[in-house]
Amino acid sequence: MAAHGKLRRERGLQAEYEAQVKEMRWQLSEQLRCLELQGELRRELLQELAEFMRRRAEVELEYSRGLDKLAERFSGRGGPPLCPRKEPSLLSPLHCWAVLLQQTRQQSRESATLSEVLAGPLAQRLSHIAEDVGRIVKRSKDLEQQLQDELLEVVSELQTAKKTYQVYHMESVNAEAKLREAERQEEKRAGRSAASAVAAAAAAAAATATATEAGPLRKSSLKKGGRLVEKRQAKFLEHKLKCTKARNEYLLSLASVNAAVSNYYLRDVLDLMDCCDTGFHLALGQVLRSYTAAESRTQASQMQGLGSLEEAVEALDPPGDKAKVLEVHAVAFCPPLRFDYHPHEGDEVAEIRVEMELRDEILPRAQNIQSRLDRQTIETEEVSKTLKATLQALLEVVASEDGDVLDSLQASPSTESLKSTSSDPGARQAGRRRGQQQETETFYIMVGRGSGGGGQATGREPTSVHHRTQYTQRKLQKSRHPRPSSQYNQKLFGGDMEKFIQSSGQPVPLVVESCVRFINLNGLQHEGIFRVSGAQPRVSEIREAFERGEDPLVEGCTAHDLDSVAGVLKLYFRSLDPPLFPPDLFKELLASAELEAVAERVEHVSRLLAQLPGPVLVVLRYLFAFLNHLAQYSDENMMDPYNLAVCFGPTLLPVPAGQDPVALQGRVNQLVQTLIVQPARVFPPPTLLPGPIYEKCMMPRSDLRDAQLEGLVGENEPELEAGTSAQEDGEGERRRAPSCPRPGCPLPLPARTPFSPQTWTAAWRPWPAFPTRAARPRS
Repeated sequence: MAAHGKLRRERGLQAEYEAQVKEMRWQLSEQLRCLELQGELRRELLQELAEFMRRRAEVELEYSRGLDKLAERFSGRGGPPLCPRKEPSLLSPLHCWAVLLQQTRQQSRESATLSEVLAGPLAQRLSHIAEDVGRIVKRSKDLEQQLQDELLEVVSELQTAKKTYQVYHMESVNAEAKLREAERQEEKRAGRSAASAVAAAAAAAAATATATEAGPLRKSSLKKGGRLVEKRQAKFLEHKLKCTKARNEYLLSLASVNAAVSNYYLRDVLDLMDCCDTGFHLALGQVLRSYTAAESRTQASQMQGLGSLEEAVEALDPPGDKAKVLEVHAVAFCPPLRFDYHPHEGDEVAEIRVEMELRDEILPRAQNIQSRLDRQTIETEEVSKTLKATLQALLEVVASEDGDVLDSLQASPSTESLKSTSSDPGARQAGRRRGQQQETETFYIMVGRGSGGGGQATGREPTSVHHRTQYTQRKLQKSRHPRPSSQYNQKLFGGDMEKFIQSSGQPVPLVVESCVRFINLNGLQHEGIFRVSGAQPRVSEIREAFERGEDPLVEGCTAHDLDSVAGVLKLYFRSLDPPLFPPDLFKELLASAELEAVAERVEHVSRLLAQLPGPVLVVLRYLFAFLNHLAQYSDENMMDPYNLAVCFGPTLLPVPAGQDPVALQGRVNQLVQTLIVQPARVFPPPTLLPGPIYEKCMMPRSDLRDAQLEGLVGENEPELEAGTSAQEDGEGERRRAPSCPRPGCPLPLPARTPFSPQTWTAAWRPWPAFPTRAARPRS
């Protein structure tokens, strides 16, 4: 049983050893496969990069050819000369055109150069790197296979040494067992010989002859047993020596195998991986740096060309161009010779003579001519002022188009949003602006034809031209009369709003309150409100009236001025210095806009806005409550909270200098959208922050002023009406609380109170709950 157990243990150890060797062989094969896979991935990456370079080169080459054809096409139409700087009589617009064509040609050449670099050196270099990688990986794989074979050979030698050790050890154990058996036999034989000697001493005399014959036999048996023990002793020592040598060989082989395995896994494999990576990262980095340098060179050349074009644009000189035209075409524009007096047949008189008979006729005629000349001089001066004002308005209209394009580019982080800005409302706005520009041009040409002659030649003037005439007359009247100084100590537009509020006593500046009231009464359903630009002359006129302390929206403005009123409101907030949101809170506010949870975002924004001064918070609460109400009509006015945020984001929260406005504008719009959607949760209520609040149902300022005056008169009446009937009290109450002026609104207005700067907040008490927009009749 012990032999069987020993055999089972030996078989278990042998199976464990074979499993360990099998696992090592699997690891070595996986290492080869992984090394080959890494090399294949590198080659595929380099091939894709080379293909990308070739395709990009084709794109750049096609782009270069397109630019070159474009430049040649317009140059072949009799365009500007190739070297405009050498032409002294070249006009500044033609110089800009020449610089633009030159910049286009330069960009074409740079694109062609970039194409050659990409398709030539870079693609070829990537192909060479791929070949090098394949060759190095193959050699590394062969080297690794060689190292693995050597390692497996050492493992095989270990197995042979182990088997030899086991054989010699078994022989040594067997020889030792035989030696022990022979020694036991010898001991038994020696014991029997001593007992027989004692018995034979008693019968020595009787058996003398027999003893003499048996003695030699016992000596021979003892000598034979001793020789067997000695032989087996020698055999045991021989096998023991062989076993010791085999054990030493096995132990040395075991240490050698362990050292070889450790050295292979900890050094050789890592060295092989470094060998496979030899020069790959360095070569790839050099190629990509070359690509970056080529792109940077192209961009630098493009920026240089754009800088030259900007210099040409700055050098636009209308007076200089006019002088050049007169100089080049001096023959055509040179005044002709004076007409000389040619006397007729000997008449020598060459001057005007006033005879006594003609004095009564000539003097009245001279006085008439002088009076007509004086009138014509006054009319000419008036026409000159009209022309200047009209020209300024025309230039403002032209400049507003370019400004809208730049604003759309700055406020649009992607081409998709840029396409959305050029939708149907934008096209209609551009159409209205073009029509306004053409009407202004018509009026400008008509005024230039002479004072009063244009209207008689064309019959009755169009309505728009008549309005333009009235606007010009108002401008002339303002230019003739000195502008009244503002009644405030602080600037309204471009000033500090907090200081203005403290100076004027208005919790909400009049320009904000009046514009919001006007839009509330006339423009909640106006399509494109705040997105469609108003007429710049009208915007300037309304702004100047507010700066004088007047309210131009009480009367004299109609629903046609909605876009201009909205433009004034945006202009006011955009021109504030400092802005409503201080720059030191810009980063924290944008960080709060990135929070996904709405409740957490609102709480964070509210905590940040609590740092603002109280007057500023009152105005912000008023403004965003109004924008929230305006967004409820998005089905009609096409201005949902996001569109309103796009319009008011750059106005209320300008990106500080030194930061990328295109990258940050999206988060700015998201923050403003949050304020529009959640004004009641972001801003403190009136109980915590006293001040005016926005009311959905408003009445015109003229009715509000009448109501306040009636309330003031009612307070001065003696309180002797205690005995009147309840019906009269009800009628008086209804008289003091008129209904809302908005069509279809059944709600009463609050009781009238005296109006003064000290009781300003009394006029802003909250209205009763207003019906939802689903149940509210539309005007």
